[in-house]
Amino acid sequence: MSSHVLALLLLLLGGGTTAFQQPQSLLRSKSIIDNNSQLTKFTTGNSAVSSTRSIISSTTLSAEQSSTISDNRPQAFATGYSTNPTSLTTAIEEATAAALSSLPPATDLQYKIDLAIVSTSSLYDEPMSSIVPNVIKVIEASSGLYGYTGLNHLVGCTAGGVIGSRTNTANALSESSSDNNQRECTPYEAEAAPAISVTLALLPNVDITTFHVNGEDVPEFDGGLFQQEFGGRDSTEVWKRLVGLGSSSNDDDKAGDKNNNDPIFMMIPSPAFQNNLDDFMSGLQYAYPNGQTFGGIASTVSSLARARLFCYSDGGNDSGTVYGSGCVGVSFQGDIRVDTMIAQGAKPVGGVYRVVATGRGGATAEEDEAARSTIGAIVLDEAATAEEEQMMEEEEDDEDDEPMDEKQAKKARLAAEYAKSRIPKPPLAEANFVMRRLSDDDQAFMRRALLIGLERGGSLVGRTPNELARLAKGEGHRFTVRQVASAGMKDGSVTFPLGSVDIDIGARCRFFVRDGEFAKKEAKALWMGYKKRELERSLFGGMESDDGESSSLNPPTGCLVLPTLDRGVKLYGGKPGYESGLVSEFLPNVPSISGFFANGVLGKLDGTIAGNVGVSNENMLHGSSSQYVVFRSKTKRPIYSPYQAQRDAAKAAAAKAEADAAEQELAAEDEKRSRMSKSSFGSESEAAPRSDNGELIVKRREVHSGRALSVSTVEWSVAEKTAKPTSVLEGYMWEKETQVDRLRERTPLALLMTNCKAAIADPTKPKPRDWIGPVKQAGADGKFVIIPECKRMEPTTGSLRKRFDVSKIVKQLTIAGASAISVNSDGVLFGGSMEDITKAREASNAAAVAQSLASDDGVVAPPILASDLLLYPYQLYKFRLAGADAVNLVVGALENKDLLYLTKIASTIQLQVIASVTSEVQIEMLIKLGPGSIQALVLSNRDLETFDFDESGEQALSLLKSEALQAFREKHGNDVPILVEGRVGIIERDGDNAGYIRALKENGAFGAIVGGGIAAINDDTVAQSLTGWAM
Repeated sequence: MSSHVLALLLLLLGGGTTAFQQPQSLLRSKSIIDNNSQLTKFTTGNSAVSSTRSIISSTTLSAEQSSTISDNRPQAFATGYSTNPTSLTTAIEEATAAALSSLPPATDLQYKIDLAIVSTSSLYDEPMSSIVPNVIKVIEASSGLYGYTGLNHLVGCTAGGVIGSRTNTANALSESSSDNNQRECTPYEAEAAPAISVTLALLPNVDITTFHVNGEDVPEFDGGLFQQEFGGRDSTEVWKRLVGLGSSSNDDDKAGDKNNNDPIFMMIPSPAFQNNLDDFMSGLQYAYPNGQTFGGIASTVSSLARARLFCYSDGGNDSGTVYGSGCVGVSFQGDIRVDTMIAQGAKPVGGVYRVVATGRGGATAEEDEAARSTIGAIVLDEAATAEEEQMMEEEEDDEDDEPMDEKQAKKARLAAEYAKSRIPKPPLAEANFVMRRLSDDDQAFMRRALLIGLERGGSLVGRTPNELARLAKGEGHRFTVRQVASAGMKDGSVTFPLGSVDIDIGARCRFFVRDGEFAKKEAKALWMGYKKRELERSLFGGMESDDGESSSLNPPTGCLVLPTLDRGVKLYGGKPGYESGLVSEFLPNVPSISGFFANGVLGKLDGTIAGNVGVSNENMLHGSSSQYVVFRSKTKRPIYSPYQAQRDAAKAAAAKAEADAAEQELAAEDEKRSRMSKSSFGSESEAAPRSDNGELIVKRREVHSGRALSVSTVEWSVAEKTAKPTSVLEGYMWEKETQVDRLRERTPLALLMTNCKAAIADPTKPKPRDWIGPVKQAGADGKFVIIPECKRMEPTTGSLRKRFDVSKIVKQLTIAGASAISVNSDGVLFGGSMEDITKAREASNAAAVAQSLASDDGVVAPPILASDLLLYPYQLYKFRLAGADAVNLVVGALENKDLLYLTKIASTIQLQVIASVTSEVQIEMLIKLGPGSIQALVLSNRDLETFDFDESGEQALSLLKSEALQAFREKHGNDVPILVEGRVGIIERDGDNAGYIRALKENGAFGAIVGGGIAAINDDTVAQSLTGWAM
């Protein structure tokens, strides 16, 4: 009796735990880590982080933890790739660091990497035992940069070729339409060359188990004998324990949850394990009937080298073991979906046949098994062949313009040849017949190896007969291609590997050859079918299921490509990377593409793409094939894109650089204007000259302050002396005069006057609105009226806002209910421009219309006051054309004749006038004007000598109480509103800024123009402040 059977009997008969010993080669550990060890490990760090991290002991959250912790961790795969030719250690460091840089930053819920998949070329001289420690070392050394403190699991192997990828770089300027199709990564393939690929995976809410199984630990699984001898559920548990996959506590906890109880196995066997592979996969299928299996056999560049396997688990007893035999793997359970498909790379030749005879039974069980895997005779299936040929003809008609007579002749030749196949023949005889009409390359292949495809189970109703067309529609392969193991030279029969397949009479079959061009078409058709199925699931998947799994497919997070050694350049020719490049083409948003060239691939032929087709979609070993494995989350987890993260980071960096540059420019502008106001515009040590009445003495710019100088035919004016202004106001006036002169050179006054007359006469042109009317209406009930002012900066304090967007500010003020708005358009000291007036008018109109449409209450667009230093009529015409409704005159900069002249011209072009004063003398100047010349009077707290403000606010209060103001009211009437300007909303009295406003109102002020006070508050509270100050 074998040792395995004895162990099973003892276990089932209750022989106790001593009767069963787990294999010593087993390395198995769950992702669950003891809470206490985690808490101890992080006690040196932040206490809040420690307490949070101690709650999470694995990548899977319990129901209780899920209810208290928001788990928005993304499922993420990231691959690093290195082709360092000399040093394995350096290559590991480069690849691991590159993978780390493409993962999302660590969090308190995800501070360890769940899984690493490593494939390395066998050409490196350094010992493979350095791989696991070096990967862990790089991760731990980078914790300060990326935040990951360790690794939970690792599997991998040596290979004859390595597939990896590098994340594509992004920048902030990549906003073109082609950027929507930007691929997340660029794949690379290295065949028979030094290279290493490291894929790091974050798999939240996924239970991960790594394992290693020795060949001698795998029990024989012979045709159902295992089930018959140990039937029932206990026999599956026995098999699991024999190979080291015994049930865990998590399996028990999830009993009854079908989705979580269906594990997904990734297997990497050694070449020597192939003798036990059929038994192991049959046992897996028996123990986990709803499970999935995929993987590839480890390989080497040279047949003289020995393949190596890597396996590590953080809860294991060693730091990572390297194996020369057996099988390593990973099982996944939980929030992970894996889609697989396999490309066979085999082109059908000849017609479709039916098996009419199988092998003859023998005296021994081995002979009986061989007979079941033998084809004795075949005959042409005329109906199936005709259907196939018709479809191929239709495809050829679409692709070429071959003359009809040639097509008919070709069809007649085929009919004559197929007529000879109506008689049953041995497969070898028919193969020789088919081979005669093949190309030289295909004939050479058939002489080396004979491939026969057996039609897979299931009905063909509604399915396409042509292989490529089926794949492109997502219907899966029609034939499973197998290589003949032996042939009978006497009877011409062919036999497949023992136990690999049972041949039935009547089964369809076909001959195949390996062909690079056909393999390209097959791989492309396979991916087209995959995308078709994926699109159908996304469009018609429906709602989320009860278990939280999304019925529509979530975006893929990673892809493994596992071709066999005879594919790649050997099959496709040209440059390496055809298959991985195809993956990148069909999955442009997948951030990780990796894999290795294997000695064979494991899994179901159609995987999960076309669904199970009868019993012919079983797990098996496929040679000369490629397997594609697509990972994604079952639930709607956030998607992490390293390319998008790079672009966002680049945008953030560019925005920061732009903001820093703007801030520096703003600071420089502030400094320049402050310097202009304090030094260039006035003496810092001497007081400005004043007249007997206390007013500043200001002079206009000295025009004739130079002498003529002839240079060739050009005459220049060179200043003999440079005049210096005695006050900020005088310097301000000189700069404004220079500015107006420059404007006159571009647009003469006569042209401006003509344009204004045309605008007044044209009924389609906008007309100036009543500015003072809405102001009076707002204060009709005795409320203190607040008129907000938009200005970029103050000459003495600098910029009022980091981002000055006059359109946005005016829109907010309009929505807040401002009755009128003042816009400072001066570019000398206040950083404004004439365009600000136009933008403000357009923004107020647009905001009023939008607000009226959005609500039943109509909103009137507030009129615009142009606040500037007005010295010439030329400026009035400019403001009229820019869209101003009223203008502000600084009385301290004007003489009596200027006031009279400017107010009359403003009236003729329909502009209202607001006068701003800082002293009683200036008020007296306004008394000399006729009634109706000005529509409002502004009492300012500004000192025109320095342009500083009276921070106490007493200047405006004293003017409100002055006899000059009383005389002004007697002359112009009490209906002219008296407004105050300068630090209103900032000056405090009686403990708050509203106290000063109360004092102004009590002393007769109708309202105030507020600039700096509005800029100092949050934009969201503008409406509240306007309402609060309007007492």
